[in-house]
Amino acid sequence: MDEIVRQAHAALAARDWEAARPLLHPYLHWTGADGRTLRGRTKVLAMLEEAAQAPAPPASVELRDGQIYRWRA
Repeated sequence: MDEIVRQAHAALAARDWEAARPLLHPYLHWTGADGRTLRGRTKVLAMLEEAAQAPAPPASVELRDGQIYRWRA
């Protein structure tokens, strides 16, 4: 797993939104374990803030510009 992905997952698991934000691309495509897809860092972070638990590590990611662009659970 890439260091950026490790850092992002650790920040999300700790619910540290300020640490997670710069690691996630503004046009992030997030596909959760339920198959639901969200687009946009702000929408994804809002969804995660309301989630009961932290996301599992991703099954796959795509990086762009040193940030996570796609996250697939």
